[in-house]
Amino acid sequence: MVLDADGVQLSGLLAEPARQPPRAVVVAVHGSGMRAGYFDSRACAGLSLLATGAGLGYTVLSVDRPGYGLSADRLPEGLPLAEQARVLHAALASFAAAHPVGAGFFVVGHSNGGKLALATAAHEDGTRLLGVDVSGIGTRLAVTSDQLPGLAGHGDWRRHWGALRLYPPDAFRLGRALVSPVPAAEVREAAAWPRAYPTLAARIRIPVRFTFAEQERWWRFDEEALAELRRPLAAPKVTVDQLPDAGHNISLGWAARTYHLRVLGFLEECLLARDAAPPHLRTPMAGPAGQTRQT
Repeated sequence: MVLDADGVQLSGLLAEPARQPPRAVVVAVHGSGMRAGYFDSRACAGLSLLATGAGLGYTVLSVDRPGYGLSADRLPEGLPLAEQARVLHAALASFAAAHPVGAGFFVVGHSNGGKLALATAAHEDGTRLLGVDVSGIGTRLAVTSDQLPGLAGHGDWRRHWGALRLYPPDAFRLGRALVSPVPAAEVREAAAWPRAYPTLAARIRIPVRFTFAEQERWWRFDEEALAELRRPLAAPKVTVDQLPDAGHNISLGWAARTYHLRVLGFLEECLLARDAAPPHLRTPMAGPAGQTRQT
């Protein structure tokens, strides 16, 4: 599908449940050098977040980030993170004007898409966000700056994967269609993330969940690093999970279904907290074209 975000056309993939309206909309944002199909693995049945989410009553919208897919020609250098968040908010507002969104939006991000998910939560502009769930992103790098992917190449590319046994045989063949050039603006900002994170985290007021794969190679997730990750967050709930038998690209591996079910489980917790809240604290549910009803 195509979303209009204040004049920027974003491409993406959409899966809707058989019964309408959906319980909520899961918005998935991919990492560097990938496309929206990252969350729709066809290497083995059951690995797609789109299929799993739709089967459980959610709409799942996987978006090509600014500078990828349809927007690559207009934004060849991509956009800085704050501008990406503004464009994504505009895209979600456009989506909500034409589609039922149930309880609201729940943002899932991987790697650099995790940065966008967190930035979207921090730059709230009226979009009804239920929570944010990110993987493959921390605040303390496990590598030196010269090992990071750059304009000249993918850096130490093996860190994206971990052991090859963690992926179905067809994952790499099918994954070739997902690979895209990394926009220059994204590359330039990469090393600044650990410094930018505390200010951004202090503005997040919705539940947050982090997942680190057992063979995550880009980010530290030892006790000290996790304490630094949690400390600046203003979120009402912060969960940190570790996923066994997984590498950095979790949603392309055998562990994808396990991870996606845990993501949706966290969304269920967010919905439960909303439903069980005192009446004066409950938020409205939206229907198409901005129609709302109180819950």
